[in-house]
Amino acid sequence: MRKHILYPVLAVIILVALCSIMIIGELSGYFLNPTRDFETEMTDDKLIVVGISQLGSESVWRTANTDSIQKALSRENGYFAIFSNARQKQENQIKAIRSFISQRVDYIVFSPVTEDGFESVLIEAKDAGIPVILMDRMANVSDDSLYVTHVGSDMKAEGIKAGTWLASELKKKNIADDPVNIVILKGTEGSSSEIGRSEGFHQIAADHPNWNILAEVDADFTTTKAKEEMGKLLREFRDIDVVVSQNDDMTFGAVEALRERGYTTGVNGEVMIISFDACHEALTMVYNGVINVDIECNPIQGEYVSEVIRKLERGETIDKEYFVDEEVFTKDNVINALNSRAY
Repeated sequence: MRKHILYPVLAVIILVALCSIMIIGELSGYFLNPTRDFETEMTDDKLIVVGISQLGSESVWRTANTDSIQKALSRENGYFAIFSNARQKQENQIKAIRSFISQRVDYIVFSPVTEDGFESVLIEAKDAGIPVILMDRMANVSDDSLYVTHVGSDMKAEGIKAGTWLASELKKKNIADDPVNIVILKGTEGSSSEIGRSEGFHQIAADHPNWNILAEVDADFTTTKAKEEMGKLLREFRDIDVVVSQNDDMTFGAVEALRERGYTTGVNGEVMIISFDACHEALTMVYNGVINVDIECNPIQGEYVSEVIRKLERGETIDKEYFVDEEVFTKDNVINALNSRAY
């Protein structure tokens, strides 16, 4: 009778011991190889694993861009995405990319905080055989084979659009030859969006010697910094005709600073406002005549990135650059965009 009771008890003890050995083995494997990503290992083998390093969450535009890439590279669409927010620090992006390399992801997608400083880590990715896709911004490297393609906006073209609009508007007002005092609120210094928009606008300004660019200041693409910098500019310069603000969030801060000091802005105002991005809140201000023009920078780039990856998976040839569609919005044409804009 006792033997019949003993056998089941021994079986349970043996089973528990085997399970313990297996668990200890897995833990040992982890500590011996801490770079292993068990969450990735447990995913379906058919999923495409993508490491995504977003530069931050500094603006409404960036939030929309993040949402676009996360929706496009979702599990439902056949992806396993590992997302990292660099909080606008290059060192965080480099750390994240190295983590993706150690986890042996299939692809790396990232939006560089600045253009310079990524060559070494991109060489590491290439040596590991991991294709890199640049999203939104560019990276300055000596060998462009370190990334397979760039998906984003033509930033220089955006700057040219801004300058072209200003020249046309001044002509409409019959003041094309009058002196025009301009201040520029620049985005993060060294970023491709700041470089491209500045270069494009300056290209047009060079053809207009009566355009006086009084100052260009770094406002880091944020509302708070832009309000602070605009306040300083207003204390330094009494006569400002045009504010060129390189994104909508900075525009919000600039308009607030101008209003607090008694200036009016926009279509019937004292100061003309040129903005970039074209998010819903800024387009509402265009509709209301507070902002004169908003040069679109389209954040919906996720589907473009997904299509590039699908082409690579099929072994197809891809282009080195993919530009998203963009428009220029004024009070005359903004209503349709307002009705359809989701960000």
